[in-house]
Amino acid sequence: MSAPNPASDVIEVRPDERFDEVRVAAWLRDRLDVGARPLTVRQFGGGHANLTYLLRFGEGADVREFVLRRPPLGPVAPGSHDMSREHRVLSVLWKAFPLAPRSFAFCDDPALIGAPFFVMERRHGVVVRGAIPPEFGGGRDESANRKLASVVVDVLADFHAVDPVRAELGDLGRPEGFLERQVKGWTGRWERAKVEEFSLADELQKWLLDNLPVSPPATLLHNDWRLDNMAVAADDPGRCVAVYDWDMCTRGDPLCDLGTVLAVWYDPDEVPGSLNPMPTLAPGFLRREQAAQRYGERSGRDLSLLPYYLVFGTFKMAVVLQQIYFRFHQGQTQDTRFAGMREGAKALFQLAATRRP
Repeated sequence: MSAPNPASDVIEVRPDERFDEVRVAAWLRDRLDVGARPLTVRQFGGGHANLTYLLRFGEGADVREFVLRRPPLGPVAPGSHDMSREHRVLSVLWKAFPLAPRSFAFCDDPALIGAPFFVMERRHGVVVRGAIPPEFGGGRDESANRKLASVVVDVLADFHAVDPVRAELGDLGRPEGFLERQVKGWTGRWERAKVEEFSLADELQKWLLDNLPVSPPATLLHNDWRLDNMAVAADDPGRCVAVYDWDMCTRGDPLCDLGTVLAVWYDPDEVPGSLNPMPTLAPGFLRREQAAQRYGERSGRDLSLLPYYLVFGTFKMAVVLQQIYFRFHQGQTQDTRFAGMREGAKALFQLAATRRP
């Protein structure tokens, strides 16, 4: 799932992703300070997994805006799209890490909209997806491009410095053995989502298990860190105003976060993947090695084993594409954007293989 974008990314709710707005409004009136304001619902259209909606209570100067998040349609992989976890994290993390939006309410009754969901504050900012928008120079402003690149790694290093106990998340997850469980979990997701055999993916699974490194001390993890899961200020591409998509937040190996974002940090000799690639080829944008070095300097961590995490991050992104395609293949979603993601997954498996040290 990608984060909410500005108003230009808000669309009418897709027919197969609607819910009973009257029931939701009644449920929320007991939990939010919205009074009798009427509710209108629209949808953030840019995401590929979790479904995200804009809730507007009232209009004009009296409007109150919130964001509702729920899992995608159809079965979901165990441990992913966990709305209960995301609500728990966002209900407290904002106190120690102000860039995390605050969650106000969680519903675990699937009878209301068909799945668990939570409602959080809306943050206003610009979410940069595959292309740099005109307000930041449309890709031609090297200074703006460098700021966008720098904010990704700087905020990640700052997040990894947050004390989990101070954030009231000292018992989140199981840091011991985290990396091995992650590798086995993602290889298992591939097995469940594949619709045909692909020997290179099997070869990568074996390589990842045979070459497991010793993890550094655990930190809080986001688990899907990318530029398009952040919002930056409309007047400054170097100032982050929000970080989204916390449903896989836990404690564990911080280099997994770094490897995930560097996996979609394409260099000029690489073909970008199809899942919301960052505009890393824009002039002035940091190269992948520069980004890693910047993170290392800001965090003080040893990055000598980073190549392993880059391969794992690329493998994960391939599996994400395959999972999205699988839902389309099974008829669990009608979103035609997903039809070509099987080939995108294959391309990322091939890229992961070339990135092995």
